[in-house]
Amino acid sequence: MTRRAQFDFPSFYAALSATVKARDTTWKIVSEETGVSQTTLSRMSSGRQPDAASLTALSAWSGLNPVDFTSAQRREREPMAMVSKLLRADPNLDRDGADALESIINTAYDRFRRRRESR
Repeated sequence: MTRRAQFDFPSFYAALSATVKARDTTWKIVSEETGVSQTTLSRMSSGRQPDAASLTALSAWSGLNPVDFTSAQRREREPMAMVSKLLRADPNLDRDGADALESIINTAYDRFRRRRESR
């Protein structure tokens, strides 16, 4: 039986709040800069967890990694997940280009990975 990772929201919110204070800013400005509504931020102060999009925006704004607030042990990143992320972050590629390159790399990766495993 696999144990599901638990997100420590109170610790995340405390770190987020400390970031707001350290940057000498306001929650209203955080809302404007992240696109997360003031209502969501207010609910968070009462212990309500935000949706995934809001958590992502707040994490990007603050530099906090939500994984650091989970009970699960951190695993190594999968190489193809890293490649996919890098291709999609490349400003020189559109979505179709990134998809095409990812398909090519996936095919080669699967071929060579299997060859190594069968030795």
